[in-house]
Amino acid sequence: MMLSMARNVKKQRWDSNGIKALRRHLSLTQNEMAARLGTRQQTISEWEMGMYRPRGASVTLLSIVADSSGFKYDASPTQSEKKD
Repeated sequence: MMLSMARNVKKQRWDSNGIKALRRHLSLTQNEMAARLGTRQQTISEWEMGMYRPRGASVTLLSIVADSSGFKYDASPTQSEKKD
């Protein structure tokens, strides 16, 4: 089921605000969110502080979790990001 969901989920660009909003929407701590995504709590913290952005499989997992929980967040790139 997870694989079929991954094919149907539109990948989004996740920023610090979106990640924090998703975690709060799910009522999870950073530790619980990390466990759900298979990463470290420090990684979640760094994403939320804007030090780094998720890449690759992490983007897909965030999108799957968001979609399956009914979380709506527009993390599409801004005009300035599209020029980079």
